[in-house]
Amino acid sequence: MRQSVNAGEMRKANRSLILNMIRKEGPISRNQIAHQLKLSVPTVLRIVEGLKNEDLVQEIRDKVVTRGHPQSLIELNSTGYAVVGIDLGGTKLYGSVTDLSGHIINEIYVPHHLDGAEKNLEQLCGAIQDLLTTPLSNGQKIRGLGIGVPAVTRFPEGVVVWAPSLHWRELPLKDILSRRFNLPVFVENDVNLSALGEMWFGGGINSRDFVCVSIGTGIGAGIIQDGALYRGYHFSAGEIGYITPGKQYLGKTYDKFGALEYLASGGGIAGLARQLIADGKIDSDLPEITAEAIFSEARRGIPWAIKMVDDMVDYLAIAMTAVVGLLDPEVIIINGGVSRSSDLLVEPLKKRLSGLLPFESKIICSELGNQATVLGAVMMVLDATTKNQSE
Repeated sequence: MRQSVNAGEMRKANRSLILNMIRKEGPISRNQIAHQLKLSVPTVLRIVEGLKNEDLVQEIRDKVVTRGHPQSLIELNSTGYAVVGIDLGGTKLYGSVTDLSGHIINEIYVPHHLDGAEKNLEQLCGAIQDLLTTPLSNGQKIRGLGIGVPAVTRFPEGVVVWAPSLHWRELPLKDILSRRFNLPVFVENDVNLSALGEMWFGGGINSRDFVCVSIGTGIGAGIIQDGALYRGYHFSAGEIGYITPGKQYLGKTYDKFGALEYLASGGGIAGLARQLIADGKIDSDLPEITAEAIFSEARRGIPWAIKMVDDMVDYLAIAMTAVVGLLDPEVIIINGGVSRSSDLLVEPLKKRLSGLLPFESKIICSELGNQATVLGAVMMVLDATTKNQSE
């Protein structure tokens, strides 16, 4: 039996679950929250009172009668605050201003990162500055900034350990942005933020144990256990792109991307295709070699593209057996740019996994798309700026 998360993490998880239930089902009574979440009424009362003190939830006039006693209802103060969320991804920047209900007020999209660490930092700061000029409703305030980076990050210090696509190594991003914008700033791995977004707004909304697997420029996973994000000892839990899908990949150094990413990510198969074309092993007249172009060729029945996609699914299946066998998640949510090709990847992946393990996890595609990370930023900022009233 696995070790549970510690008491502090459990209190944070309960607070997040209560706030999310109020968001989803409000107006709702405190007793209803306790009943549905199987929490004690005193715990719910303490947490709700704390949320009221921080103006995150509010009483409404309607009341329900339970066992002869009228009970007031509470709902999320969804327009009281807004959050700026940034998804730096592997090759793009997507940012938004979002209220607490997940409604996107404004968004921007920058398709390419720049060559150089300083230029990418300035591009990020420029995007944040643009978003901070978004007109807000009367009295609405920015509660904080949530930044998703395609890298291992040391949370809560907000240090980016190594982000190859951005040329950042040991970058104290949280401190830099906090000083520049004078707002609470929280920096997290982008796939971890996607998992938080799925837990609040997407495919993990009814699950306390699931894994969000992002397949795009690279490959990564965000792990939710007992309703809380699991980061690991080195804050690198979920770096499944480094799984070695065969003994021939052992004993090698992978600095920028892991072995699995070179073989089964969107960027990986595009790079492999370019190398095969350069070596004269395949013939293609594609104007640009991208994962999307390879998938299109496979749909057209081009043999070399079909083989590349089949190999990609094989390697992903090997990784998924490790994820399911180790973590036993209720659900695996596939997102990232490659997930849009579910006909070529997700359905064949399910077939390869069928019967391999004593217990199977449900595999679904994300419905949030590129909004998962910025919606996760809402949850992260709320969690990090809300006092733990249940302590």
